[in-house]
Amino acid sequence: MEVFDEWSQIHQNDLWVYNKLILSRKLGYLCGPAGSPVPYSDFFIVRPVMNFMGMGRFARFEVIKKSTEYLHPGEFWCEIFKGTHLSVDFHRKQCVLVVQGFRNADNSLYKWNKWEKIDEKIEFPHILYDLIGDYEWINCEFIGNKLIEVHFRPNPDFRYGNNVAIPVWDHTTIELEGKYKYVEDEDYLRKGFYID
Repeated sequence: MEVFDEWSQIHQNDLWVYNKLILSRKLGYLCGPAGSPVPYSDFFIVRPVMNFMGMGRFARFEVIKKSTEYLHPGEFWCEIFKGTHLSVDFHRKQCVLVVQGFRNADNSLYKWNKWEKIDEKIEFPHILYDLIGDYEWINCEFIGNKLIEVHFRPNPDFRYGNNVAIPVWDHTTIELEGKYKYVEDEDYLRKGFYID
């Protein structure tokens, strides 16, 4: 789904869902907008408050000592969650697809090594039960069972009927033989996928 299509179908009273700062605050996470001080010095994740283009653009881990006035006005800081990263598609609030992401710890946050379907059922997030609009598909991302992102669309990386998606990034070359097929699927710094 194109960004404009996704944006145009959202009921105006549900736009808070795409505001990651508001979503994080409603979920009770330790977070704040650029300019608000952190309660203690530590690593935090810094991300754009809204990012319809996806792909983890400009997200990063950063040590923040107290002041966040140097952050861009469109960014926010949040506590860091540990654990498995899942992308879950709900069709009419029923879990129909769960994929797990794998990324090297030293990679940029956008740069995943692989996404793979797993046999798991995830409960539809309670915070989303009172949405105003009628959304056939809702995609949610979780880290360690903590909801971090919501989209009113299915996971586009698994539209090929695939079980695995291995991204191929700009300025990198990988060749996988056998069961994998390459599909061109450009987005941000990604050229395509090897899928199975």
